Formats: sequence, structure tokens, C-alpha cells
Amino acid sequence: MINNENIRAKESKVRQLSPVWLIPIIAAMIGCWMLYSYFSQLGTEIQLHLKTAEGIEVGKTFLKSRNVNVGVIESIKLSDDYSAIVATARISNDAKRMLKQDARFWVVKPRIGMEGVSGLDTLLSGAYIELEPGKSSTPQYEFTVLDNPPVASADEEGMRITLTSPQAGKLSVGDPVLYEGFRVGRVETLGFNTERREAFYQLFINKPYDELVRDNSQFWLTSGINMQLSAKGLNLQVGSLETLLSGGVSFRLPEGRLAGAKITEDGHDFRLYDSQELASQSVYDKYLEFVMLFDESIRGLHDGATVEFRGITIGEVVKSPLTLQQLDPHFGRFSHGTIPVLVKIELARVFEHAEQVGLDNLRAEIERELHSGLRASLKTGNLLTGALFIDLDLYADAKPYQTADFMGYPVFPTQRAGVAEIQKQVGQLISKLNNLPLEKTFSEVNTTLQNTASALVQWDKVGASLDQVLQQQEMMSLPAEIQQTLKAVSLTAKGYGPESSVYAELQTSLQQLQTLMKELAPLSRQLNQKPNALILGADLPADPIPVKGN
Repeated sequence: MINNENIRAKESKVRQLSPVWLIPIIAAMIGCWMLYSYFSQLGTEIQLHLKTAEGIEVGKTFLKSRNVNVGVIESIKLSDDYSAIVATARISNDAKRMLKQDARFWVVKPRIGMEGVSGLDTLLSGAYIELEPGKSSTPQYEFTVLDNPPVASADEEGMRITLTSPQAGKLSVGDPVLYEGFRVGRVETLGFNTERREAFYQLFINKPYDELVRDNSQFWLTSGINMQLSAKGLNLQVGSLETLLSGGVSFRLPEGRLAGAKITEDGHDFRLYDSQELASQSVYDKYLEFVMLFDESIRGLHDGATVEFRGITIGEVVKSPLTLQQLDPHFGRFSHGTIPVLVKIELARVFEHAEQVGLDNLRAEIERELHSGLRASLKTGNLLTGALFIDLDLYADAKPYQTADFMGYPVFPTQRAGVAEIQKQVGQLISKLNNLPLEKTFSEVNTTLQNTASALVQWDKVGASLDQVLQQQEMMSLPAEIQQTLKAVSLTAKGYGPESSVYAELQTSLQQLQTLMKELAPLSRQLNQKPNALILGADLPADPIPVKGN
């Protein structure tokens, strides 16, 4: 039998989880989920650097892409060095993939620019920041906001090239790029390279016009109105309305040159010239320099004046005058009488295929023509401004050519021609007129007239005497032939009397001669005072000024 009194039950404590604790656990899980959901939907934080916070408000200024809200400005503060504004923005997760290294931001607000008026909708809604997605594979979360909207969008096809100039301020962002007057692109950015000390301008050429850009293309500034008054006359060019307001840049191939290779990559550098004329002259980089010694005034001959051969430009004046130092150091600076002018004759202007000909052939050709009488002379290109140019021509009477040097430059022989030669001939004529004994001639003409009148009176008396002799009785007995002869002599003597027509005509001719000599006297004095009066006319007296009344 089993003793029940010695048997005892073992006691143990059982721990059970109370259902009440499920409530805070579930609440905590829901809170974590809500916190995760909040931060996951909060988006990515980025920093934007701006020059000014004008129009930007915390919580009200949105970030948009193609007019869709992708973020908002959360805070604005000054940078550590107070040089800029740092704005913190929150970008939605959907737009996070747009934040690449080449993404661009700019403030959209009312603007009046080259493309017209934009951003008018912001007058009511306020300014916002536009985001242009990048195409790079590298993410980035800190950006600098552009001052102006980009000229070309990231997805627009085209080509970017760079122009360099020694001076800044030639172009502005948005200025048009023209080809034969048609807009093919715009100026995108500009800056200044401190190391090379030159300004640079980045252009965007839209597709398909980028095919027009070749490695030998020339770029120059285009102003609204271009007026040049030179020896060739007045040249007036008027551009489009857009270039009248802002200017721009034009390009094309050099005149007479074949198209070069196509530009296949962005960033190709070109030189920016101030005018089309300077751009055209840049191809004439091979030339020969000569010194021309002129023994006449070079007033009106300026640097850049053309050197022409029978109307065809073959060079230009480099420096006028080169110096006042003369060939012979024993002469004074002014006593030698010649003024040196440095010119250059350009190879490409003389020969069509300049690269194949070379400067040696040009030098030999000029040397041969100099021996044939090729000479340089000054000629007037514009009577209004008095501008001169240098004309080359062949002169049969030229002195034999002899080689000479001046300050290391070969001397190109010169010869007077044109207005200078006419003035020289007029001066010689005046000298001859001054040497004429006009007063003595007038006196002798008067004496001749008086002697002629006296002789005619004597002839009249002889005729009267012969008439009396013929009427005498003795003369009646003379033969008829002698009587007829005496009568003829008598009639001839009477024909030269004061009342005869011959006497009157002779007296009239002598009076006309005397009048002509008197009229030539003022002309002689005028030419003596102003040798070029026959060409330019005499100076007219000033208009009379009315006398003030009492």
C-alpha cells in the first residue's frame, strides 16, 4: 500500500504574457512604419548656391521640372564667407534620379531677353527654380544656380565651340550667332581666363547648322549698323532688328578658300575678330615688307591704307610714317626731303594658290617688275576726307631701278603722279607766267598801237598828196598806165585811213589783245597764291555779317 500522507505535490510558477502588452507593441510597430514612411517620402536634401535670395521664400518657392513640382525650399542662409546665399531644398524621390553632375538650376521670373518675354506666369504665383535633369552617370547634391536660363536645353542637339578675344565685353549671353544673316545659334556662356589673359565665349550651334562650322571658319562681331568711310567711299551695312538692339557674332569660310575639315567634337577654339574686314585680312599671313620714300606730303595716308595695282588691292600700309630718320645720317631729319612709309605686299592677294607659290617667287616677280618700270605713287582715294592710298603702276619713263635698303627693309621706288604731278606742272606754269615781262609787253603793245595810228595818219596824208598831184594839168599828159597806177596807190592809201574798215578792224584786234592780257593778270596772281586753284577752286569770301542796328 502506498502511504498517501508522505506524498506531496510539487508547486511551480507559470509565466504567461498578458494580452495587454500587445497594444503598445503594435503601436510601436505602427510608429516605426510611419516614421520610415515619412522619411522615405521626405526626399533627398540638396544645397543650392545663389547670388541673391530675391524672390525666394522658405516653404513657398518650389523646384520644378517641365512645370511639375519636384521639391521645395526648406531653409535659406548666408554662406560662411557671406559671398553667396545657400538654400537647402528637398527633392522628391521620383526626381532623385535627375540629380546628376551636369544637372542645371536657374530661377524663373519675368524676363525680357533675346527670345522675347518669358516668366509672366510668375507674376501671380511667384518665382520658382527650374531643374534641368542631367545625363551624367555621377550623382551630385550641391549645385550653383545659373544667373540666366541656359540657351540650349540638355536634350537639344547641336555643337558647342569657344571663341577667344583679347578684350572682354564683346558679347553677352543670348546674343545671336549668324551665318549669312540667318540665326543658327546663340552665345551660351562667357568668362575670362586669367592665365592666358583673354576673354572666352561659348557658343551653341543648333543642329543641323553645326555642319557649317569648319576648322578654317572665321568669326567676327556683328553690330546693328556698320558704317565705314574710307578711300573706297562710304560703306553702310544694316543688320537685323535683333542685332540692332544687342549685336551678335557672324561666321563663314574665308573668301576664295575651300571648306576645311568638319568639327566633330565640342570645345574647338576659334579667334573672335572685331570686324569682317579684320577677319578677312587674317588669311594674309604671308607677305613682303618694303619701305617707300615719298618726296611729297603724306597727309591723308594712314595705317591700314590700301596698296593697289591698277585698282586691285595687293597689300596695305603698315606704318605711316615709319620714322623721320633719313638714309644718310649726315643729313638733318627734314633737310633730306623724303618721308619713309612701311608697307606690306601680301602673297595671297597676288597669287591664287599662295601656299604653292611661296614668298621667294613673289620677291622674284616684284624684282622683275621693278626693272620693267613698276613704281609707287600717292593718289587720292576720297576727295571728301582727303584719304590717300598707294597705287602701283608701270611707267615707261621711270628711272632705272637700283636696289637700296632703309633700316633693313628693301626700298620700293616711287614716282610722283596724280594730283601731286598736276600741282607740280601748275607750279611750273605759274613760274613761267611770273617770269614773263607782262608790264613790258603791255607797254610795247601800247607803243605799237600809237606808232600804227601815226603811220596810218601819214598814209592818209600821202594819199591826199597824191590825189592833188593827179589833179594837176601836168599829170594829165602822163600815160594812162601811170595814171591808173597812181590812182590805185591813192585808193590803197585811203583804204588805211582812220575811217577805213581795215583801220577799224586792226584797232579792234589790238584792243582785244590788250583786254586779254589784262584778264590774265588776276589769274596769274591767283595761281601764284594757290597753285591748286584750277583743281579745287578758289577760296570764296565769307558771307557778310549784318551790322547790328542802333
